[in-house]
Amino acid sequence: MKLEKLLEGLEFKVTRGNTGEEVSPSDIEITNVVNDNRKIEEGSLFICIKGANFDGHSCAAEAASQNAGAIVAESDVELPDGCTMPVVRVESTRYAMAFISAAYFDHPASRLKTIGITGTKGKTTTTYLIRSMLMNAGYKVGLIGTIEVIIGDKHIHSENTTPESYNLQEYFAQMVEAGCDAVVMEVSSQALMLHRSQGFTFDIGIFTNIEADHIGPNEHKDFDDYMHCKGLLFKQCRIGICNGDDIHTDDILKGHTCEVETYGFGKGVDLRAINLAYIHKPGNLGVFFDTEGLIDMHAEIISPGKFSVYNALCAIAVARHFGCTSEEIAPALKEARVKGRIEMVKVSDEFTMMIDYAHNAMALKSLLSTLRDYRPNRLICLFGCGGNRSKLRRFEMGEVSGKYADFTIITSDNPRFEEPEDIIADIETGIKKTDGKYIKITDRREAIAYAIDHGEQGDIIVLAGKGHEDYQEIKGVKYHMDERELIRDILDERKNAHS
Repeated sequence: MKLEKLLEGLEFKVTRGNTGEEVSPSDIEITNVVNDNRKIEEGSLFICIKGANFDGHSCAAEAASQNAGAIVAESDVELPDGCTMPVVRVESTRYAMAFISAAYFDHPASRLKTIGITGTKGKTTTTYLIRSMLMNAGYKVGLIGTIEVIIGDKHIHSENTTPESYNLQEYFAQMVEAGCDAVVMEVSSQALMLHRSQGFTFDIGIFTNIEADHIGPNEHKDFDDYMHCKGLLFKQCRIGICNGDDIHTDDILKGHTCEVETYGFGKGVDLRAINLAYIHKPGNLGVFFDTEGLIDMHAEIISPGKFSVYNALCAIAVARHFGCTSEEIAPALKEARVKGRIEMVKVSDEFTMMIDYAHNAMALKSLLSTLRDYRPNRLICLFGCGGNRSKLRRFEMGEVSGKYADFTIITSDNPRFEEPEDIIADIETGIKKTDGKYIKITDRREAIAYAIDHGEQGDIIVLAGKGHEDYQEIKGVKYHMDERELIRDILDERKNAHS
């Protein structure tokens, strides 16, 4: 492939080595595109990326020694004397990589309906709801998100919520090859800030909500920066579908270039939920509601609380743009399941048990306060906190559980290189600020067994923090541990003991 083709849509200058002599990109043949110096081959286009711990610009001489076809740089590079390897100068190599990658894979997003979802909470659940609806209507839909990448029958474990731009375009290309019509994906603020999702225009961009999160070193310097990055999606999509009830929606949409639709509970939104009714049966929590506005229908979801209705409204709004009818939407909403996101696990006819990924104070407070609306006999919360992470999170989560749960079971969750008992002691410091009752059980399996054995009629038991994760990280080793399997083993033990 000619370098000129890869650079379409970018502002650039190509010089021969460091001579300053300009050369034409139409004369340069490229065999592949890489941003990892370990993958440089003869004819490669090597893109120099500045990371938090490593700067690819330091590998320019190595690229020359490997006979790379050219390199892309945003700052000066050191090359051997007499080196004639072409150097492509751009303002931002991350931005350039997105466009180069799209061109390298022949712009696969142009052959898919692309749906991007940003927000603090609800991204993962909403991607699965949308996929379920569209699949139910006969579309073949790929998915990219926090838990996994789905391409046809293939499920790939995710490393990042939104992959690096090269990997993203590669996934798009694989989806086209697999016959997908559409892709729904989570778009993190980090991805928007680092241009991972550039190189194409989303057909639909979605904003779920925003709260202070991901602020700190190597993330966002403050809340305004966080909001600004979220808002970038609405300068890169054709239709924006936004939570009209969020007080920050106008700020997120500042300078938007798309058509806008809103959803929510408040008057004036384009798609509104009305007539809410909570469903509470042992092992089953959910919501009935009706919609009015862009589409009038009756819906039922098997996930609790108002935040679940927001996710459903968003998915309904998207499905409408694909021509889905209420008869196609309603069953898909009722059947959609998301691993580790308020995932109901059938344990008993007397009480309800669920697994959820809530692993910070904000998420835990939202979950527990929602579950209180179902008026359980007792609300029981089992959780731990990760090792080698902020102690403040431990204090805060302990305090939240003490306030909102009737009983807390403090246990272990990825202790990493810390002692689990030390982490539990920090959580205990937080819970002691409240009147909340609690017990400490270090071994997570034993803690879950305790919760099952002591469940009472009408209880709601939440296993928080692990969600979709199927491992426990201890002293640098990830040991397999899936809470669903633990529950199944515990129930089998109890059954065999009574047979």
